[in-house]
Order: sequence, then structure tokens, then C-alpha cells
Amino acid sequence: MEKFWNILLSFVNGIAVPFVIRIICAALILLVGFKLTKVFVKKLGKAPFFEKLDTNIQSLIKNTIKVLFNTIIVIVVVELLGVPSATIIAVLGSCGLAVGLALQGGLSNLAGGVIIMLFKPFHEGDYISTPLGDGTVSKIGVFYTKLTTPDNISVSVPNSSLSNSTISNYSAKSTRRVDISLSISYEADIDLAKKVLLASAESHDLVLKDPAPVVFVTEQADSSIKLQLRVWVLNADYWTVRFDLTEDSKKVLDKFAISIPYPQLDVHVKND
Repeated sequence: MEKFWNILLSFVNGIAVPFVIRIICAALILLVGFKLTKVFVKKLGKAPFFEKLDTNIQSLIKNTIKVLFNTIIVIVVVELLGVPSATIIAVLGSCGLAVGLALQGGLSNLAGGVIIMLFKPFHEGDYISTPLGDGTVSKIGVFYTKLTTPDNISVSVPNSSLSNSTISNYSAKSTRRVDISLSISYEADIDLAKKVLLASAESHDLVLKDPAPVVFVTEQADSSIKLQLRVWVLNADYWTVRFDLTEDSKKVLDKFAISIPYPQLDVHVKND
């Protein structure tokens, strides 16, 4: 009996107590480490330089720091419990490789999202044109950018594709040029046509005075003289002015009896 108690006491003093102490220390390290990480991230979020960053970039940095710090804390705790750090790192490396291979597309989108947020080729509210679609940017996410098309359809575009595509940002400048192409017959008075078109454009309230509207001949086509009316407007007024001038140009040419030719086909019938 005495031998049994000696063995039990030896087990408790030599193995059980140190193991329990290690568990308690590991739990304390986890609690304190996670708490310090949370406090650090919170303090970082209030830093003046950090608040100037894009909200999506802020979220990405915070989440990355949390994952990195918490991973280090877990490695320390597991090693304290007796698992070799080399084994832990090997397991984490294998898991990371497997996850990376499984999420190649997602990682590409993540990289594209970071590029878009850093270099800002467009902002939320901008109207952009891309090979993947046109629309107003409603949200710039970490993985996808959401566009709202003119007919109110929401389109999610992968950031990896956007970051590698040519993007036309129609909202980047405060003004835009409106081009209206027209045709008149060869019998029409070119000077009169230019004069009335110019007067019609200049009378529109939304057309800017500087740069001034211009009308010029662009081509002597097979059956018509091609003209182009160019005016400058505020970005927000582009479509209103374009639609108005397209309609007004037809009306003013009709008013002054300036004919607009249309395609004709002459058929000659030969009798034998």
C-alpha cells in the first residue's frame, strides 16, 4: 500500500501538477494575449494616420493583425503544452498551402481589391465603363466591386478582373463634352446649317459658355455632308443635354428647310 501511495505521489508531483500548471499558464496567456490584441487593434483604429485610410483597407489591416497575432499566441500556448514548435509550423504551413491552392481565385480578387483601394481608379458613386460591364459603383469590397447598371441591375465584378482591365471613369472630371453628329444634303447651305445649330446649342441653359460650342464639317460622304456639334456641359447634365440637342437639332434644321438625307437606292429596269 505504501508503495502505491509513493507511486501516486510521484505521479502527482512529477507529472500532474506541472501539467496542470502549464494548462493554467496556457489559459492565462490565451486570455491576456487575445485581450491585448483586441486593445491594440482598437487603439490602431483611432490613430490619425489610420483613420485617413479607406474603410475597406482599415478592415483588411485589422483582420490581418488579429489573425497574425492570435496565431502567434496559439503557437506559443501549444508549445507550452509540450508540442514542438517545428511540428506546429509544419502543420500550419501545410494548411496554408492547401487553403492557398483552394482559394487562388479569392486571393487574386483580394490582391485586386487592395490595388483598387490603394490607387483609387474610381470611387463609390462614379460611373465607370469596363470590359465586364458599365454602371455606377455602389460598393468597393475586398473581393468584389458592385455596379448598378442604368436599368437598375446590380452587377458584382471580381476585383482581379477590374485591376487588370482598362477602366473609363466618366465621373472623374467635373465637365464632359457632348458630340452630336448630323448629316445634311449637298444642296443645303452649310453656313446656314452651322449657324442655326450653333444658335440652338448656345440657347440651351445647361450648355457651358466656356469652352464655347462649335460646329464643323467632318466628312463629305457619298450622299451627304456630315457635321458635328460639340458642346461642353457639367458631368451631371450630360445625358439631359445630349437628348435635348439631338431632338432640337432635327427641329431647327426642319424649321429652316435644311434637308437631312437618308439612304436611297436607284433601281434601273432595262427592257430587252
